[in-house]
Amino acid sequence: MSLPLQHTPLSPETYLLDVFSSRAARSGGVVRREARDVDRYVGRETFLRELDRRGFRALENAGQIIIFRNTEPVRVLT
Repeated sequence: MSLPLQHTPLSPETYLLDVFSSRAARSGGVVRREARDVDRYVGRETFLRELDRRGFRALENAGQIIIFRNTEPVRVLT
């Protein structure tokens, strides 16, 4: 469920820059963010478009979005 964007001092562009420039992100690792923050600061559709543009994969579970900052396939093991 997407929440309406809230006006915050953190712009959508700044939030995305933070997500994709973290140390783990820069090294092709895994980044975790709260789904409510994604919805609040960027909006789900914008976030998913940016993931797609970059060729990244993501999973959502228990209010967390796990971003795989690479283009490799993701397998759910159990």
